Amino acid sequence: MDTEITLKGDKVIEQIPSIKDKALRINLNENIYGTFAEIGAGQETVRHFFRTGGSSGTIAKAMSAYDKDFSDSIYGIEGDGRYVTESRLKKMLSHEVNLIEDRLKREKHPSKMFFSYANTVATIDFAKQFKGHGWVGIKYQIEPDEDYNEIIIHIRFKETDARLQQETLGILGVNLIYGAFYKYNDPKRLLRYLYDHLDKDQLEIDTINFSGPRFADVDNRLMSLQLVKNGMTDAVMFNPDGNNILPASILYKKNILALRGSFRPVTKVNMDMYEKSLNMFLQENKVEKDNTLVVFEITLSNLRSDGEIDERDFMDRAELLCSLGQTVMISNFQEYYKVVEYFSNYTKARMGLAMGVNNLIDIFDEKYYRHLSGGILEAFGKLFYRDLKVFLYPMLDEEGHVVNSENLKVHPRMKELYKFFKFNGKVIDIDDFDPQHLQIFSREVLKMISKGKPGWEPLLPTGIAELIKEHQLFGYDPNKILETN
Repeated sequence: MDTEITLKGDKVIEQIPSIKDKALRINLNENIYGTFAEIGAGQETVRHFFRTGGSSGTIAKAMSAYDKDFSDSIYGIEGDGRYVTESRLKKMLSHEVNLIEDRLKREKHPSKMFFSYANTVATIDFAKQFKGHGWVGIKYQIEPDEDYNEIIIHIRFKETDARLQQETLGILGVNLIYGAFYKYNDPKRLLRYLYDHLDKDQLEIDTINFSGPRFADVDNRLMSLQLVKNGMTDAVMFNPDGNNILPASILYKKNILALRGSFRPVTKVNMDMYEKSLNMFLQENKVEKDNTLVVFEITLSNLRSDGEIDERDFMDRAELLCSLGQTVMISNFQEYYKVVEYFSNYTKARMGLAMGVNNLIDIFDEKYYRHLSGGILEAFGKLFYRDLKVFLYPMLDEEGHVVNSENLKVHPRMKELYKFFKFNGKVIDIDDFDPQHLQIFSREVLKMISKGKPGWEPLLPTGIAELIKEHQLFGYDPNKILETN
């Protein structure tokens, strides 16, 4: 009998099943049974299951309502008249699952685990201006008598050929179905396995939401962090409810005010900067209150401690910002101009950045732009060419003097460049600030919390100290002996 030879120094390689093997394993399971409804890019996913053999034991129905009137007749008309949307996908999944339950009686199929896979997709347009995107999801059972689980993702195509995009979608669909059934116990790995036999240059996943009994303990904010951490997308957003939201839909044509910080924890300084800059932003012409979105942004570099991302620490920050009713963005943009470029993909309306003096001085440091062929001028062209203003929150210097846009010091070589932007009204001081807040530093507050020192509670917005204590965030320990010094 042949035995496999292993040599000293061999590394264990995880065997990734082929797409055919994945489809075959599902087809050969006598209990997995459901429907496929694919709109917009061919029936690319179900094709793999048909080709691999044994599909009659898995596929109850495969359909593609390509005609809009047919689609509306089956799934109803969307309020906004669009077809490639999350609400359309959810309607498709619910409709198809209801049909399964209605047409396949439990008495006849007591051990079947029903599922419905669906996608609604727009591939690249004829002019190749718009590369295409789509919503993909599965609603499914792990036990016949159990409620349904749901995984929904939003994708953006990066390839510039419609046929390649169709093939990519088919592979992704098989990965999703296979992961849903065989990797549901480890959602982080399930997420990584969506890229089996795919490359990040082919596809971007920028939103994912898990729900249902098997994902009761999954926090979708943590899943969105994985998307950025794994390089699947550059930025993700979630709303105050903690649900991941599609950046394109929430940023589209909006006036955006962004605040970048570590928010570790969020302090009265952060909220004062937010409230005062928002009031100033809303006074600007071309800015409408009903069309304004405030985004609290945390960069990936702000989440790293000792080179690794501390997920518990991230969740603590996210929980506090969400409790304050804020929309949060996690990005891998270290430079401000990249944030502005990202927003500019979705809006041409006026934007604002609220920041402290230290951050602005950093922006004028050339070392951050050595990788650009045009250096700092290229970065500033991208940053301030847009309809953008910086709302500047002051700081205290070592002598206790207030530093603002009038007296801050940038590198001598950058002095004239700074004066140019200041003169042209691109940098505006937040004058109506509370001087007491200038003494608050989040890193000092964090030390006080973790070391059990008293007096940190008044430095935080209303209700935040109670949340930290109740959920024991940021290393808070009620049993820690208080230092009296």
